[in-house]
Amino acid sequence: MKTLSLRAAALSLAALTALAPLSAQADVAASGTFTGASDHVTTGNVSIFKTADGGALVILDSNFSLDGAPDPRVGFGKDDVFEPLSDLGILQQLGGTQVYKVPASVNVDDFNEVYIWCLKFGVPLGVAELS
Repeated sequence: MKTLSLRAAALSLAALTALAPLSAQADVAASGTFTGASDHVTTGNVSIFKTADGGALVILDSNFSLDGAPDPRVGFGKDDVFEPLSDLGILQQLGGTQVYKVPASVNVDDFNEVYIWCLKFGVPLGVAELS
């Protein structure tokens, strides 16, 4: 348990360090608030930042929380449909600030939702509608 707590603290510190220069080089493109799905409790805010170099970042806010699930992933969807090709990777931790780089192959403008998705069971764990 101590190892997990230390790992989570290190990840949070790394995420905050990565965010420090963000305001000077990125603009908020969209944001939303998670609601749980498939009987899971998922809460907190998410923001999409477009960077000066044409890239994008998905940032889960410090108030983000998921009650737990096997193989949770972060990705995008549109109109209540998750897009598997938008998978940004495994959820780094069950709560707190997290940063995910969006690959160049994924156009954030094509989507209107951010998903926390259970790859193992193919169900949404939480969805944030973007505006």
